[in-house]
Amino acid sequence: MTSRPALPAAVVAICSVVIAAGCATPPSSATYVVATLQPTRGNSAAGTVWFSQDGPQVFLRGRITGLTANQEHGFHVHEKGDCSSGDGTSAGGHLNPNGKPHGPPSGEHHAGDLPSVKADANGAATVRMRVAGTLLGGGAADLAGKALIVHVAPDDYATQPTGNSGARIACGVIGTAAGRDASGNAIPLPGEL
Repeated sequence: MTSRPALPAAVVAICSVVIAAGCATPPSSATYVVATLQPTRGNSAAGTVWFSQDGPQVFLRGRITGLTANQEHGFHVHEKGDCSSGDGTSAGGHLNPNGKPHGPPSGEHHAGDLPSVKADANGAATVRMRVAGTLLGGGAADLAGKALIVHVAPDDYATQPTGNSGARIACGVIGTAAGRDASGNAIPLPGEL
């Protein structure tokens, strides 16, 4: 039986890194934070949205109920992590640290401009989208700690500065601690979304 020469330590180290990278946790189950949406006064929209960083994008997934059946609803991150007012206005305007015009995520837009959510026949929407941005990068455009808002009407992506989405029907502050919402509640990442 012949013996093989030992591999140089550098080759072993490089191979170990490559193998570990191949086994890395998928981005969708990486560190995440949560927004628990509560209805604003007189509304019934509510839900949970999970946010995780995936390279230069933020991955959002969740479920919202109590929406108008078969309708799109404007969906934005607002500048203040404050849902204390009964109508959601305490959250301020759309997150816009770079002074951009309102628009669709595919063009020039506010950091908080998200694709609209579409309710099914039962008034429920599944959220599953990726948007450019940072979650917990330490910058003014970070989504964590801001408010997530659902609006009563679709976003036209043209009317300045709001997209003509109308009243705020649900509000939730995006958490800043891994695996938790803004109230500190641990909320597991769902497998079905």
